[in-house]
This record gives sequence, C-alpha cells and structure tokens, in this order.
Amino acid sequence: MHLIITKNGETIDHRNFGLRLLSFRKDSLTHRTDLQEIDGRDGSIDMGTTFDVRKLTAVFLFKGVDHLDYHLLLDEIYDLFATKSEMEIIDSRQPGKVWSLKVSSTYEPEDITPRSGKLTVEFTAAFPFAASLGSTLDPLTFSSDKWQVAQGMLPSDDLSYRHKTNRFRIYNAGNVTIDPSEDVPLDIVYKGASTNFKIVNKTTNQTVSYSGSSVSTDMLKLEGLRHLKNGTSIYANTNRGYISLAPGWNEIELSGTTGRFEISFDFHYLYK
Repeated sequence: MHLIITKNGETIDHRNFGLRLLSFRKDSLTHRTDLQEIDGRDGSIDMGTTFDVRKLTAVFLFKGVDHLDYHLLLDEIYDLFATKSEMEIIDSRQPGKVWSLKVSSTYEPEDITPRSGKLTVEFTAAFPFAASLGSTLDPLTFSSDKWQVAQGMLPSDDLSYRHKTNRFRIYNAGNVTIDPSEDVPLDIVYKGASTNFKIVNKTTNQTVSYSGSSVSTDMLKLEGLRHLKNGTSIYANTNRGYISLAPGWNEIELSGTTGRFEISFDFHYLYK
C-alpha cells in the first residue's frame, strides 16, 4: 500500500523519502443542511443539503540511517507536503480514483526511536469527491491503467461517448451528478452542419439550444457553462442553458442536425 503523489506536475514516490504508509482513510461526507425556521410553525423547512469539504488522513512510519539523518529526512518530508496549490493523491488500493487536496494542519513526528518516528498528516479536499483517473474519451479498458474494479463501469462494448445519431444514451458510472453549474468539467463537442441546433437530456429535463447555424467543418462546444463555436462565444445566441449528467444512463436527443456529424462527451466520473 502506498500513495501516488502528484505535486506541481511531478509524480513523487513517498517511499523514496523513507515514508512507509500505515493507513490512508477518508472521512464520511459532512452534510450541510439549510433549515429555515418560521414563527408559529413546528420544526423547520428543509431548504436543501450540500456537502462540506472532505477530510483525509495518512499515517506514515519513517526511518533515518541515524539520528542526524532522521532530522534531515524530516525536513525533506516537510517540503514534500508543503504546497500552495492542490496536489493529487491516488491510493494504490484504488488506482482508478484521484483526490485533489492540500495539507490542512500542522504535524510533527511522534518519535519511536532516535532514528524513527510516526507522522499523521491530515488533508482537506475542497471538492469532496474523488474523480476517475481516466476520462470518458480514454480507452475504457483495464489495460489502459486508468481504471479499476468497483468503479461502476459497464463492459466497454456497452459504453460509447462518441455518437453519430440523433438519439443515444450516455452513461455516468459515478455516483455523483456531473453538474457544470458546480464547476464540474464537462465538454460536449458537436462537429458538423446544423440549423437551430438543440441538445436535450431527457433524463434530467435540460436543454441547450443555439439559434444560429454551422457548416460541416464547424465545431460547437459546450465547455461547462460556456457555449462556443470554433472557440468563439455564442452564449448570446443560445437559451443560456446547460447539460448535466445524472448517475447511470442519460437519454440524449439532438435536433437541428444536418448531414453527417459526430458528438462527443468528455468528463471524469465522480465518487462519494
């Protein structure tokens, strides 16, 4: 068991610092429920629930060659986890899921011997869900080294994220909605001719429509909440809607397409 750490674009093996991982655990989700009280009424009105940041904890054992090396090694460990930007961590037991997080509190070693100690490092994930290492446009096979068992996926023959017909289904293998309104990345790209293009997710009852047109060499892109044509915003010529993807199958329907086209959905699954 070990952690795969990516910091500032560099992948680091903590075992090279003499750190042996004893445990890595994530806390349960913290519910934030907005309850509104009304005078003269029993109880409260439930205004909805969101999830707070996620706490994760790693416990390490580390050893130096001698007492002096122990303290030199400790300085290197402090530098390893010191970062102003998020680092990515993958638990080797679940190699298909990645956490984006930062160290959330100070820590110091619990000395075991003059040259060995134990460290408990607490992390905070501002976004409380793990993301799949692979995206839906990566090869959906275990041989690609981006996926794992128990990730909610179906056989790759049943999954497609590129389509050339007006009606199809998109599968969200995670247990969290892919919602661009919450800054969750989702890129939907349409390549082809169209007039008054419209895309509908019949599962979530969401629609994006574009009152303009495109030719066969054009690219319409829904990049989160942005609406683009060949890289230029067309937001003013749309209904200002967006598409999200619920867990499981999503029924998608297109209209306004002309001739041959291709549409793709690129996103990472999310896990609680």
